[in-house]
Amino acid sequence: MAKAKKTLTVTQIGSPIGRPKWQRQTLIGLGLNKMHRTRELEDTPSVRGMITKVHHLVRVEEAAE
Repeated sequence: MAKAKKTLTVTQIGSPIGRPKWQRQTLIGLGLNKMHRTRELEDTPSVRGMITKVHHLVRVEEAAE
């Protein structure tokens, strides 16, 4: 069987209002643009880098398998 890809559950907990434009664009890139919206994303280095840029605006959890 093929290995199951790891996923992360990312929830927006902070408002992008008053934040720099690049932070708003990063949230949109993650699929988050409204408060309390949740996305399940593949655990890749690029996604991890985007999460690091806006770590103060999101909550990250390991997705249960």
